[in-house]
Amino acid sequence: MTMSTHNESGEFVDPMAAREAQTYEFPVPSREAVLAYLGAQAEPVPLRQLLEALRVSGERDIESFGRRLRAMERDGQILKNRRGRYGLVQRMDLIPGRIIGHPDGFGFLSRDEENEDLFIPPSEMRKVMHGDRVMARIAEIDARGRAECVIVEVLERGQQYVVGRYSEERGLRFITPDERRIARDIMVAEGHEGGARPGQIVVCEILEQPTFRTPPIGRVTEVLGDRAAPGMEIEIAVRKFGLPHVFPEPVSAEISGLRTSVMAEDWAGREDLRAVSLVTIDGEDARDFDDAVFCACEARGWRLLVAIADVAHYVKSATALDAEALERGNSVYFPKSVIPMLPEVLSNGLCSLNPEVDRLCMACEMHIGDDGEIHDYRFFEAVMRSQARLTYTEVAAILAGDEALARQRAAVLPVLAELHALYKTLHATRVRRGSVDFELPETRIVFDANRKIERIEPVIRNDAHRLIEECMLAANVCAARFLVEQGMPALFRVHAGPTAQKLNDLRTVLFELGLTLGGGEKPTARDYARLLAELPEGPEGRLIQTMLLRSLSQAVYSHENIGHFALGYEHYAHFTSPIRRYPDLIVHRALKALLRGSPKPDAAAMRALGEHCSFAERRADEATRDVVRWLKAEFMQERIGEEFEGVVSGVTAFGLFVELAQIYVDGLVHISVLGNDYFHFDPSRHLIAGERTGQQYRLGDCVRVRLLRVDLDEVKLDFELVESQAAPPATTRSTRNRRRRTRRA
Repeated sequence: MTMSTHNESGEFVDPMAAREAQTYEFPVPSREAVLAYLGAQAEPVPLRQLLEALRVSGERDIESFGRRLRAMERDGQILKNRRGRYGLVQRMDLIPGRIIGHPDGFGFLSRDEENEDLFIPPSEMRKVMHGDRVMARIAEIDARGRAECVIVEVLERGQQYVVGRYSEERGLRFITPDERRIARDIMVAEGHEGGARPGQIVVCEILEQPTFRTPPIGRVTEVLGDRAAPGMEIEIAVRKFGLPHVFPEPVSAEISGLRTSVMAEDWAGREDLRAVSLVTIDGEDARDFDDAVFCACEARGWRLLVAIADVAHYVKSATALDAEALERGNSVYFPKSVIPMLPEVLSNGLCSLNPEVDRLCMACEMHIGDDGEIHDYRFFEAVMRSQARLTYTEVAAILAGDEALARQRAAVLPVLAELHALYKTLHATRVRRGSVDFELPETRIVFDANRKIERIEPVIRNDAHRLIEECMLAANVCAARFLVEQGMPALFRVHAGPTAQKLNDLRTVLFELGLTLGGGEKPTARDYARLLAELPEGPEGRLIQTMLLRSLSQAVYSHENIGHFALGYEHYAHFTSPIRRYPDLIVHRALKALLRGSPKPDAAAMRALGEHCSFAERRADEATRDVVRWLKAEFMQERIGEEFEGVVSGVTAFGLFVELAQIYVDGLVHISVLGNDYFHFDPSRHLIAGERTGQQYRLGDCVRVRLLRVDLDEVKLDFELVESQAAPPATTRSTRNRRRRTRRA
């Protein structure tokens, strides 16, 4: 049904006026009204005409309406042209998107709509920087068949502060950005050096953005120090990715009156779980404990109790503490360091389920049958007392039969036994349902007393990790179900299936490896799970798992419940980690509103919350990866000349990318060092082949390499193949064909 935009007198009216009046104290015309009016005009209109048509007058309303127009410009809905007239972007053949820079000077436009990225030539990239939001127009199709675009308008600058290395050369002062996707140096005017010395890492504020003819100009606002200083990689990442890391004064003022223990008045209306043998199971170095679990056998199943820290009791809406937690979105975990979402008095104190102290919690009680299905559940507010702080290593050893540890933990041994039995049933049920269970290895960086890397070791997942994982999945599913059943607005953890393009790319690679993904054009999680079960152990299997994972869309937070593809859940939300994830805090508030009969939260606000929390999660992941990648490169710098086992993780026209076993860091074997032959890249078969020898190097091949050099500035490793390990072409092909026949059988 089309909404009317004109009254009986023919005057234009806002179809969303009632919503705006309910949402804002001083409402202005809605976005829908602006789009509807501009859509009815034959040409872009001046601001005066827009104000008159939508009946906007008065200084306050004009200012508010101006902010709305600017927001609509940033979002790519409208555009103000050079004549000062406003029009619809979709009628101007313009494409809104964000700039993705490349170290070699060109770039791509990541379109707002999920279409293929557009190529931006170096000449156009001179106008912008990585991260800018722009309007672009397709100009031509280049010789390689790529759509090439020109930038029409910059909507929003993505870089206000940049981290980089300060240099002085031939009378010029400039900063080379640490972010390699910013391919232009930033010039520093005389007197704006901020006391920096050549070679130091600094933070620079952009004073003048780049144009086609002029580079960006900035001033040094902070000197971080020498690149090799311990912990510098984290200092850089914090500023490079804009991570909030200092709690502002209003937050400190709000938490100054907090006690260190639960107050008697906080118990009102809560159930007492202090006598229940709830335990926490976490890593050895964990400091904040979100969750505690208890399990007991009952007729034809189990009673599972998952108790989660009641962060919502202490972090109230519309406070400075809440605003800061939202801005951070999540805690950010670096090797040996963390930027918490909440101040330590809460994250490690009042909200942490530490052993032998009273703590407030939100509890989910579930009754699970011996078929692994949740038959009944309820949520309630409670007070609890953790009976033990256990570690994954300790619990795994007890479950494996360590009698000495079992005697030490005799008081909670029955709980652990039932948790383990329940885990096996839950996991088997999830496998039957077709849930995708990626088992990609992780590493842990171990430092010495001087914070130099001593070693990099694999993190071994055991039954204790999986046990807790199954309990948390069950509680998260119940939270989502409850919210959906009650029609409560909240944030869901959603995961869409693979796009058609990603699916096509994946199947092309799998075909070359002799593998098949079922499901036709719309494979299910069960199809992915079946293929995972066929994979060989070792480097090649790990590589294929990574490709399967990359073929899937990224899980995000959304106000729309579309389900979770990989887990195979129709309803899923994050409930179990409110100390370190803001979406979990939102879910807790929604659950409390249902339990107390309070008003529902604003559904319209959930969209923006989901987008911000998803952004904050990606920001944290990128910052963490950046730090780990640099630390691994630093670790490898001491190993130049050594040989390593690896697997070909990528094949390009300029060489092979090889991922090292155990360390899980990759580097390049340049095509020039492959051997005494002319090598050619075959993109359709993902291989490089020698013209004379016929020697082939394919995705997934196991190789042995020698480390030639490490570039810490660009975080790049260069390898060469150890010739004695290269297999002759006939052997490579026959081995691969044998493997394919085995799998098909």
